[in-house]
Amino acid sequence: MSTETGRPLLVVEGLGIVFGGLRAVHDVGFALKPGEIVSIIGPNGAGKTTLFNMISGLYMPASGSVRLDGEVVTGMASHLLARRGLSRTFQNLQIFPAMSVLENVMSGFHLKEKGSLFADLLNWPTARSRTRAIEAAARALLARVGLERAAEREAGALSYGSLKRLEIARALALSPKVLLLDEPAAGCNATETEEIDRLIEEIAHEGTAILLVEHDMKMVMRISNHIVVLDHGEKIAEGDPATVSRDPRVIEAYLGVQQEGSHAGG
Repeated sequence: MSTETGRPLLVVEGLGIVFGGLRAVHDVGFALKPGEIVSIIGPNGAGKTTLFNMISGLYMPASGSVRLDGEVVTGMASHLLARRGLSRTFQNLQIFPAMSVLENVMSGFHLKEKGSLFADLLNWPTARSRTRAIEAAARALLARVGLERAAEREAGALSYGSLKRLEIARALALSPKVLLLDEPAAGCNATETEEIDRLIEEIAHEGTAILLVEHDMKMVMRISNHIVVLDHGEKIAEGDPATVSRDPRVIEAYLGVQQEGSHAGG
């Protein structure tokens, strides 16, 4: 587990949103420091992904604010947030299955490119040089997530766990200060989950702040520095894993539901 240092990179205060007259998220706040892993947990429908979508610029909050590295970025478009150092993955994979694994990661560098589209179309030497540099950087990221041998393969042919790591590699192409991971281990087997678990810890250890939504409670309790618990769109508890796991409200709203499900065979 990483050790967080410094002032917060991401500060969420009083965030809320309403859909069709119903409060989907209400008055949620927390802070995220460099190298820290903060997990958002809660039962289905608790508002976790909605919260992610507000932070990452997909939804405009009805109330509250988001600050990234000291700058107010509430409701800012996703591509502008990415340029400021906030990157994310999605619960449903956002890969290009017909493209190669390498090309998928190279596509993640497009917001950092400063070259001219005109130069690219004419295949000028500066464009070729930039493409070579991006390819080298993409290959390095693939090595970092353990997919270097799959670089030339069609992305759609990869296993689900490998696709999850591919999406993380593409998110890292922007060299994010803050990385939002929406259920990175969903659908993965035990071995794949362990690989992703280790990768997340390595990324945090290098100083990236990580905000995580995940249903795998063993993983959450193992790697998180801090946990925020949502239920019906409201924060009902927060703290370190040991504190949260003992909170009666958490046990009732989430952990208890999991235990009941396990007894029922589902």
